[in-house]
Amino acid sequence: MNDNKLMNRAADNIRILAASMVEKANSGHPGGAMGGADFVNVLFSEFLVYDPENPRWEGRDRFFLDPGHMSPMLYSTLALTGKFTMKELAQFRQWGSPTPGHPEVDIMRGIENTSGPLGQGHIFAVGAAIAAKFLKARLGDVMSQTIYAYISDGGVQEEISQGAGRLAGHLGLDNLIMFYDSNDIQLSTETEAVTSEDVAKKYEAWNWKVITINGNDPEAIRAALTEAKAVTGQPTLIIGKTVMGKGARKADDSSYERNCATHGAPLGGDAYINTIKNLGGDPTNPFQIFTEVKELYAKRAEELKKIVAEKYAAKAEWVKANPELAAKLELWFSGKAPKVNWSAIEQKAGDATRSASAKVLGVLATEVENMIVSSADLSNSDKTDGFLKKTHAFTKGDFSGAFLQAGVSELTMACCCLGMALHGGVIAACATFFVFSDYMKPAIRMAALMELPVKFIWTHDAFRVGEDGPTHEPVEQEAQIRLMEKLKNHKGHNSMLVLRPADAEETTVAWKLAMENTSTPTALIFSRQNIVNLPAGNDYSQAAKGAYIVAGSDENPDVILVASGSEVSTLEAGAELLRKDGVKVRIVSAPSEGLFRNQSKEYQNSVIPAGAKVFGLTAGLPVNLEGLVGANGKVFGLESFGFSAPYKVLDEKLGFTAQNVYNQVKEMLA
Repeated sequence: MNDNKLMNRAADNIRILAASMVEKANSGHPGGAMGGADFVNVLFSEFLVYDPENPRWEGRDRFFLDPGHMSPMLYSTLALTGKFTMKELAQFRQWGSPTPGHPEVDIMRGIENTSGPLGQGHIFAVGAAIAAKFLKARLGDVMSQTIYAYISDGGVQEEISQGAGRLAGHLGLDNLIMFYDSNDIQLSTETEAVTSEDVAKKYEAWNWKVITINGNDPEAIRAALTEAKAVTGQPTLIIGKTVMGKGARKADDSSYERNCATHGAPLGGDAYINTIKNLGGDPTNPFQIFTEVKELYAKRAEELKKIVAEKYAAKAEWVKANPELAAKLELWFSGKAPKVNWSAIEQKAGDATRSASAKVLGVLATEVENMIVSSADLSNSDKTDGFLKKTHAFTKGDFSGAFLQAGVSELTMACCCLGMALHGGVIAACATFFVFSDYMKPAIRMAALMELPVKFIWTHDAFRVGEDGPTHEPVEQEAQIRLMEKLKNHKGHNSMLVLRPADAEETTVAWKLAMENTSTPTALIFSRQNIVNLPAGNDYSQAAKGAYIVAGSDENPDVILVASGSEVSTLEAGAELLRKDGVKVRIVSAPSEGLFRNQSKEYQNSVIPAGAKVFGLTAGLPVNLEGLVGANGKVFGLESFGFSAPYKVLDEKLGFTAQNVYNQVKEMLA
């Protein structure tokens, strides 16, 4: 046990570095980092178990930071562990620096998650804790890691915290310990101006163990963490009452603590100088690690060597006793695509693509042992019950199944799946109705930014939801999601793979592409209604190119008809009428424009030649197909909200019929 004087000195070192990073950048948030320094110091110097030499060790503890604006605190602490240099800290928020304004996932440097909008970070921790429980149920004690999360007042206020609290408590995630940095100060007000809830009682009602402490007292922090580690059957919330801007001084050397001004701006001028002096640092040379703090973290490094050596020795014995399980662990954490017998999947002709997806999910449930599927209270309607029927849902104390019943909480569910992917070792998929993807956009964006291969399953893909009416009929959602195919990630790749298959058989190919996509999230968009299959002899494997010529298309066509999803079958029906008039027609199924644009120019031109007359049909906004149809073409889409009526009536009223395809194309060719 380290003495308080040393621990306070180390925390002050973190405070000095954090304040100095913000000061040099002339941008950032020093106050919260200064208040939270004591907790992260105790955690990293005494509790967190990881291997400094092997940061990707699958059995490590994880630390998920929710308030990304407190990045200076994390970077400074990681600098004490040797993961960042003083020069890198001094380049905070600068171009090309490894210390961006909000942390971005970098396992080799000890950063487990990209901190997005407040609230998401600690849900990632819930997902990681679920993944760890799932893996422990299959692999045993080699998966006994603890998941730590750090949340602030803002994260508690974000509505997503309710989903995290409810779900973690309901499942009894006793491998999850969350520290709530309760400093009563936020960016523009004190917290009492916006909330008067009893946070402790709220979490207790969700079946959390709650411990309230002085969050700046190392002894209290140590005792709370020790107690939390011993809790069974419950996640633990440590409410640490901390001091915003701890140690800060104003220009006149009076206290600058507990002040909103330190939350989101540099301390500035004499206030900064006085603060650094007050904390025992040198304002002229603030980027340094005190000798005794170096010794503290060097001692921890030696302790970790012994701890990790024991863990590795135990794992080696486990490997000898369980060679098959060991092979699974290695494969699952490799991130490689699983082997699936795709050719054995037999689809029912004319099925809804959601039902075809269920058929695939039933196979994945038996062939992909590390897959977890979740649904937001819709498993029997989004047809993820195809997976559920082959397994069972998680319950408190039992993670032998592989299904997460998330309840009505789309954003929480999505973020949990991101957390599972961040933890590693599992393949995560989640499902709901397409219109409810509106609740998931923050998580979708973060999945794309972090390059996480989560599978998003969205059913009831268009106005054909019918009687449910405009509130439940997606129109603009496809356009929003397809923008992610156009947005590049930092590797220069499409940030998301978006697939809307044309029929049951193309659904199998779409799922194959999704499972083989290990580098970005995938969107799978499925129909509620049955869809007539594409013509016999169609080569569905071509769907892997994003767009392709459907079997039965005419040579040297007068017009090219393009669509995705169920509209392809409508084009086929319209083509029959056109051919009776002698019009030569090519049908193109385009499940993914993003994939199509990744193909060679030669291939793209062979499918949709430059200068050709092209007609596009989409049940969403016309913009869905404008990039494929081009200047010489025409798109018929839906430009308003939907209406409440049986879907076949809506097809007629809104013009999604063979006759209207005929009319539109004839007018175009006139």
